[in-house]
Amino acid sequence: MELREWAIRILSANTLEDKLFSSELLVDNNPGEPLIWQMPTRPPGMDFRRHTREEKLPPLHELHNLDKRGICLHRFAGHELLAVEIMAFALLAFPDAPKHFRKGLANTLREEQGHVKIYMRRLAEMGLSFGDLPLYRHFWAYTPFMTTPAQYVSIMSLTFEMANLDFAPLYGQAFARFGDGESEALMNQIYQDELSHVAFGWQWLRKYFPQEEDLWKKWTEQLPPRMLPKRAKGFLYFPENRRQAGLPEEWVINLKKA
Repeated sequence: MELREWAIRILSANTLEDKLFSSELLVDNNPGEPLIWQMPTRPPGMDFRRHTREEKLPPLHELHNLDKRGICLHRFAGHELLAVEIMAFALLAFPDAPKHFRKGLANTLREEQGHVKIYMRRLAEMGLSFGDLPLYRHFWAYTPFMTTPAQYVSIMSLTFEMANLDFAPLYGQAFARFGDGESEALMNQIYQDELSHVAFGWQWLRKYFPQEEDLWKKWTEQLPPRMLPKRAKGFLYFPENRRQAGLPEEWVINLKKA
């Protein structure tokens, strides 16, 4: 299956089965012309809801409650499905990107599909179905600012996914503290995959700006208005996780100050 055909199938799908479909053989012989997808089709009952202040994630000290843990995992599953769609968006928007970029993006998309599936399995064990709780537009609000591959990796890989280098271990530790080893293991797997996703973004930021000495500045210039570097970390910061993803010490220090 062509990457373009696959991306269109994902974005136009009205079933989770098609959203999470991946052919064993994916090729990129006919990437076509740039196609800017405005908004994804969603399965019935999984349309985007307007986010309200009352719909915040439960605080960590409440995660002894199974229902509260379910709310967190459902929200995280929603983020993973959004990532699947945004990566399909990027495959369509940047047909002229280097083949290695597109192949890496496709591999990351497959991993995000896998994340949705493991969240769905865990939710089912907790008595929830994916879609039982509200889902939000979130990442789709930023697609107008993803007009180049460099902007894509700056916003997705080096901001939203990098923040998960804090959130995934933090919530994994919280789940473990309340005896939920299954959810802890899930978050550990997410964290391990996010390391490579952040490394992908760092690799391609350097490739797109090979002569740039101040890549921190170049990264911030790619971000949308009002998106500050602090969006790339959680409310607790784990600097060693950035080092594991291959980021330079300068970035580790700058993020701590952000």
